[in-house]
Amino acid sequence: MRKYLFLLLSLYGIQQGVAQEINLLPQPVSLHQQAGVFILSPQVTIVYQRDKSELRDIALSLQQRIARPTGMQLSLRYSKDNKISRYILLKLNDQADSRLGKEGYTLNVTNQEVSLSANEPAGLFYGMQTLMQLLPAAIESKTIAKELKWSLPCVTILDYPRFGWRGLMLDVSRHFFPKEDVKRYIDQMAKYKFNVFHWHLTDDQGWRIEIKSFPKLTSTGAWRVPRTGTWWQFDEPQPGEPATDGGYYTQEDIREVVQYAQDRHIMIIPEIDVPGHSMAALAAYPEYSCTGGPFNVNPGSKFQGENSLCAGNDSTFVFLDKVIGEVADLFPSPYIHMGGDECNKAFWKKCPKCQQRMLTEKLNSAEELQSYFVRRVEQIILSKGKKLIGWDEILEGGLAPSATVMSWRGMEGGITAAKAGHQIIMTPTQYCYLDLYQGDPVTEPETYSMLRLKTCYEFDPVPEGIDAALVLGGQGNLWTESVPTLRHAEYMTWPRSFALAEVFWSPKEMRDWPGFVKRAEAQTRRYDAARVNYATSLYDPAFKAVQETENGLLITLSTEVPGLITYYTFDNTRPDNFSAKYEQPLHVPKNARNLKVITYRNGELVGHEISMPIAELLKRAGEKK
Repeated sequence: MRKYLFLLLSLYGIQQGVAQEINLLPQPVSLHQQAGVFILSPQVTIVYQRDKSELRDIALSLQQRIARPTGMQLSLRYSKDNKISRYILLKLNDQADSRLGKEGYTLNVTNQEVSLSANEPAGLFYGMQTLMQLLPAAIESKTIAKELKWSLPCVTILDYPRFGWRGLMLDVSRHFFPKEDVKRYIDQMAKYKFNVFHWHLTDDQGWRIEIKSFPKLTSTGAWRVPRTGTWWQFDEPQPGEPATDGGYYTQEDIREVVQYAQDRHIMIIPEIDVPGHSMAALAAYPEYSCTGGPFNVNPGSKFQGENSLCAGNDSTFVFLDKVIGEVADLFPSPYIHMGGDECNKAFWKKCPKCQQRMLTEKLNSAEELQSYFVRRVEQIILSKGKKLIGWDEILEGGLAPSATVMSWRGMEGGITAAKAGHQIIMTPTQYCYLDLYQGDPVTEPETYSMLRLKTCYEFDPVPEGIDAALVLGGQGNLWTESVPTLRHAEYMTWPRSFALAEVFWSPKEMRDWPGFVKRAEAQTRRYDAARVNYATSLYDPAFKAVQETENGLLITLSTEVPGLITYYTFDNTRPDNFSAKYEQPLHVPKNARNLKVITYRNGELVGHEISMPIAELLKRAGEKK
């Protein structure tokens, strides 16, 4: 009897729209919830109001995403008649709504209908992502999920992005990711309204794109000797050792992934990193170096050798003209990224051809020679109908006239470029480098430096004192020296990219850290259903150690997430919520060797158990800040 009564109350609650919590990410511009719900059933029809291929593709995608976990195959129609009483309507506005731009949308959900409208198909696509987030988390399941009711709360939503460039970069040179992995990564991006996928395709450790004019770029440059362990500490290639680790994308693979991204309203920006970071290219074609080689594709060994293309050799630019020409034909985006970062100029200073170039062009420094190189590459890129993007090092020695600067060494490069009238994309290390630690190094997979989730959320891509119109947007970057698999790429990307998604899309004045944490946690439940990996480091405390003169080591613990309680032990026992509660900075008992901590919220375990050696804290306390 009690079970029957509970079922009736649950059904009544669903029909009245009681307690159906909304946790959208990124947060929309405005959201108003009303009483009631729209219940999905096999009788619901998806209507796209114009017989247009882009609208049909969005409608078909919505149909498929609903069918997989619910088992309901909703019918599709491109016009609505009186026989259709309950429907999801996708429509383009007859007259453009000036508030929405190209990517905004309005979404209205009532008991009888769902109406999604936009000026452009991209807006309908982003509105569909919001619609899916209104459904229970199990909608992301790969198999049929058992739900009592599939329903959407009645809402009115107005939404549009703050920035037009909302990017993530994946480095596939340091570790190769097969095209199916790349597609899966793109799928995850699309759900959170990212619209740029920056594909870092070449570096010292691998050349990943087929160039038919230069087949050795992939037959030689895409492969290195296998190594496992800590990056930059690997043994160098040994004589005769086979190079079996790597891979590359054929031009057909590239076209397939580009189309896959376009179907999800994501623009792919290819990066061919020159003149530095070119050891894989030089291993294939050493004649484009200053010394002539020989070279090996670097497997992750520390090196100080030559890895830059020769700036004094005219054949270098003939090579780049052919490479960039093939790249331009494969990627419809208006941009090609030329890298330009961390160029080792030492060999240029010794190279007779480079020195002659400096003399002929009246260049006074190696930095000006790099600027000359960038301007030559810019002309090649422009000749292919594209625009140049480069890392902020391209500012050194003078900036190419039409270049867009991607600022990674802090905000300064972007500020300098913007003050010179150039468009900028902000991706500073301290806010946007997803390869950094996101929790204490004692418990996290090995990498370097630190970027906590809350720091990502505090990022503002518009520096003070510049024209905001020159800021195209921002981007998170995942370098993969320490990221060998897609599962770990997911772990490093999420939830920090939830924060970046909201930074790039939502109005700045709506920034709300406690609210974001709640929304992010709701999204991780969706990722559980989708079997996507993510980090839970946000629940782990940060350690600060200070060596006091009289009392010895003083340890302060802090947490990012509101409402967490930290428990600890010094006696080598495993802590739980019956252990001592952290309430004030701790002095280390004499002879204690480890501080073990764990976090709870509302009586439930949420954080990792961390065993922090006192010796490590003493080391940190002694480091210069």
